[in-house]
Amino acid sequence: MLNWASLLDKLLVIVRRDLLTSIRYRTGFILTAAGALAELAAFYYLSRAIGPGFRPEGVDYFPFLLVGTGFYTFLVMGVHAFLATVQEAQQNGTLEVLMTTATPSQILVFLSAISAFAGNTVSLFFYLLAGLLLFGAPLHPNITGCVVIFVLSLTIAIALGIFAAALQLAIQKGSAVVWALGSGVWFLTGTMFPVTTLPAGLRFISGFIPITHSLEGMRSALLRGAPFSVLAHEIVVLTLFSLVLLPLSLAIFSYTLRRSRLEGTLSFY
Repeated sequence: MLNWASLLDKLLVIVRRDLLTSIRYRTGFILTAAGALAELAAFYYLSRAIGPGFRPEGVDYFPFLLVGTGFYTFLVMGVHAFLATVQEAQQNGTLEVLMTTATPSQILVFLSAISAFAGNTVSLFFYLLAGLLLFGAPLHPNITGCVVIFVLSLTIAIALGIFAAALQLAIQKGSAVVWALGSGVWFLTGTMFPVTTLPAGLRFISGFIPITHSLEGMRSALLRGAPFSVLAHEIVVLTLFSLVLLPLSLAIFSYTLRRSRLEGTLSFY
């Protein structure tokens, strides 16, 4: 049985550690913020160059890009947080020690990654707020709808992150998941242009990528204030993905962890 008070204490320790690290390397934060502002400026002037006639999904192109790139980056970085947790422990030689503690291994990985998720959430809000205040991106949010889409998307990102961590334990190739999301999948998800512009075959494939529905749902809720009757399809699809992917990824992680322990390959990277 989980001791929630103990888990909360451990989470606070991890968050404090990561916060102190961020403060120590605050120059990196400043550079990241400057990079985000430069990216927003590039998207803003790109949308101006294309002109107001291009309105994907019935919204101006700049807010379309703002939500698509911001939320997609948040989800991919969330997946990477789990992979980075395992890789760092392998490289430091602490993974075997961590996996022998009383805390279940899945909880340990989750606690270590959740702090990064918190930081990524702050970055996402900064990105959206900067786009709103500096470049006048119009938002008409359905707050409750945004929260529901956000939570479901977060669950899916956690599931994919756990799968990436399992792949890292099994064959030391967890980075392949992040690479696929960062390099090979983004154009199928409607990050920078609507999936309706894709050929029929690719459009069919995009429907099986959960992030496609995350972006569609978040844009509808945040930019158009869509009611739940409109968001229902994306919510149902994301819920189904969550119900399948999360337990599946946990089962795969448990299996690969047991196998790595037996084979003595926990610290291989």
